[in-house]
Amino acid sequence: MPASVMPVAPMPRPEQVMAVPPELRAQLQHQVIDAGGPGRSRLELLANFLFQKSGLGMQYSVDATLTVEQAYRTRKANCLTFTLLTVALAREAGLQAYGQELDDIVTWRVDDDIVYRFNHVNAGITMGRSRFTVDVARDLVMARNPPEPISDQHLLALYYNNRAAELLVGASPAAAAPYMAMALQLDPRYAGAWANAGVLQLRQGDPRAAERDYLKALALDPKSASALVNLVTLYRNNGDEARRVIYTRRLEKIQVRDPYFQFLQAEDDEKRGDYKGAVQHYRRAIRLYDGDSRFYFGLAHAYQQLGEERDALRAMDRAVALSRSSGRDRN
Repeated sequence: MPASVMPVAPMPRPEQVMAVPPELRAQLQHQVIDAGGPGRSRLELLANFLFQKSGLGMQYSVDATLTVEQAYRTRKANCLTFTLLTVALAREAGLQAYGQELDDIVTWRVDDDIVYRFNHVNAGITMGRSRFTVDVARDLVMARNPPEPISDQHLLALYYNNRAAELLVGASPAAAAPYMAMALQLDPRYAGAWANAGVLQLRQGDPRAAERDYLKALALDPKSASALVNLVTLYRNNGDEARRVIYTRRLEKIQVRDPYFQFLQAEDDEKRGDYKGAVQHYRRAIRLYDGDSRFYFGLAHAYQQLGEERDALRAMDRAVALSRSSGRDRN
């Protein structure tokens, strides 16, 4: 085996993904359950246990799609793993916990002109009429809409889907295939998984199967931008100009109303040194959604590069105000 190719561990079964190891259960009992009363006091202890070094001291890592046990061993987690860990521990502590999903933020990975789709997730806790959110990436993520509770089946499907995408980039299609199959088995109506399954089929050399899976994703979610982007690329590469035009038009109708697509376009403009183009795209993003400070920070930087200091200062003031407001909302 070449030195650069690392062996892939066996795929965990669904019941293993959120299983709490005995050592972690004992630590939770001592530092959270025995240390305080029920309700909000216990939730605060749990949050401290997750984040502080005296507890688990979890660190955010974007590619750390892990089981609860693996997260405990490594003390690393991305948003999905952190959600799995939080939900599992909250339930052990007697709290009503569940996964939540936000699907209107920038959550794509582009690799070799292929788009992978990811949604952001966090943990929800319900106490009577009150709802709380625990989110490891709370300072990195902003969204227009509040998170929606999801089932354990879908939460687990997200785990297998994300793991498949990671393996597809870092290992091989053969390693990713069982994870992708499990994601679709757990939630056959998960459009994002079907779009990523199409990527897997293409990497395995089967463009017809890839097309089938992209179209399945669109049947479930007609606004699936990742499925549309990949279909357009597929038809461009195989010379099917008629279908490429059809799906390009569908994609453009979605993108022109998507503030986060405009944001990505603005960032691309900046990378090319086209600051006038960046200003136009940032302003379009703001017209579509005025609530994300990143749009204003970007606009301020682009104005600064153009020497338009007054406009840059105005945009920066708005960015700072939004950042403070979003910080208060999350506390």
